[in-house]
Amino acid sequence: MSDLFDKTTNGLATSINMRQLRHNVIASNVANAETPNYHAKKLDFEDSLRRAMDTDGMRGVSMTHPEHVPVGSGGVKSLKADIYENPHGEINNDGNTVDLEKEMSSLSENTLLYKAALELINKKIAALKYAASEGGR
Repeated sequence: MSDLFDKTTNGLATSINMRQLRHNVIASNVANAETPNYHAKKLDFEDSLRRAMDTDGMRGVSMTHPEHVPVGSGGVKSLKADIYENPHGEINNDGNTVDLEKEMSSLSENTLLYKAALELINKKIAALKYAASEGGR
């Protein structure tokens, strides 16, 4: 039996979850902007999400060599976030690497993209609801 939602809907749901996690990371950076020796954290998931969506549905592909990268190993549903120290942060006099302006800009961008993904998933669900209730009349 297939999933109720398609690859796009699953990708949007994963994006929403990852954006929520990114919001928490950025909020933590902002909260620690005055903490001595605090190193700003970063979370990137867009490339991983893109690769997972490209490989989703390729579960029948097999590896021919043990050093090959596995394909179709869970796709979008098994995507994990990687939180790491921001390598581009400039160290202040107190050892802190948080740039408050960049963090607030990142927070605004993340919020806009979160809302856009949420709006898209709401429209897809509304279309399913319409098809289930009004589509057969």
